[in-house]
Amino acid sequence: MTRQILSLDLGSDVGCQPAAYLSQGQGEPLLMLHGFLGQAACWQPLITQLQSQAWCIGLDLLGFGQSGKPKLRYDVAQEVAFVRQFMARLSLKSCYLVGHSFGGWVAAAYALAYPEAVKGLILVGPAGIRDDSFCGRYDHLRPLLWETPLIDGLLAVARSLSRAIGQKATVDQLTWFRRELMAEPAARSFLVDRLRPEDAIDTVENDIHRLRVPTLVIAGEKDETIPLWHCQTYANTIPGAQLVTIPNASHALPQNHAADLAPLILSFLARRNHSSFPT
Repeated sequence: MTRQILSLDLGSDVGCQPAAYLSQGQGEPLLMLHGFLGQAACWQPLITQLQSQAWCIGLDLLGFGQSGKPKLRYDVAQEVAFVRQFMARLSLKSCYLVGHSFGGWVAAAYALAYPEAVKGLILVGPAGIRDDSFCGRYDHLRPLLWETPLIDGLLAVARSLSRAIGQKATVDQLTWFRRELMAEPAARSFLVDRLRPEDAIDTVENDIHRLRVPTLVIAGEKDETIPLWHCQTYANTIPGAQLVTIPNASHALPQNHAADLAPLILSFLARRNHSSFPT
């Protein structure tokens, strides 16, 4: 599976930016949007399962992977505009949107903005629901957001001592997180600009009741990143939405539970019936 690049004109403030994506299979188009600190490659196990029955398109969102990484204040509206331009370049008038975590948030926001372009929503452990309990939980990790070599130096010292003090796994994880944040400007921007509850101005829980597209919400039973009630909020608020919980599944659903996701998605596509869907 080869990664392809399109150039998108995102306007005078952002200019032309590359959009990197994977494309495989044939049939109903499924545009797949990855999660936070992710990229389109996370969908490869699922694409392998679906490619014989669907056209799978995995997109690196703006600021992630090999897509453009302009310096700007990232928000969901920027990502929605990026997806819109990408679909236009592929001449996709409508498609199914499959979004994991942060990608689920973008998918829901896209469906709100362009409902005529969305045949159906498949939200996999979706973010995008305001949750004030997150605030303060990760305050001790804020230094990882600082753009200073001091933090990298301190992590280097910690790595040299980590095995002796039995903290190698923790320090390795912090080092990875720091490296990813410095490489992915969108991720860093989202965290820096959303450190307080009142910063959650573009979550979608107050608007998703307006959605009138078939929706499947898939949750992991043991997801420690997106609480189950976030998925339940989507399912209970979007008219006609269905919620399925995968037993013993973590947040890494596309990577580790593709065999569980694939039949759910194929069944959803087969059942789609707009004429009987509530309006």
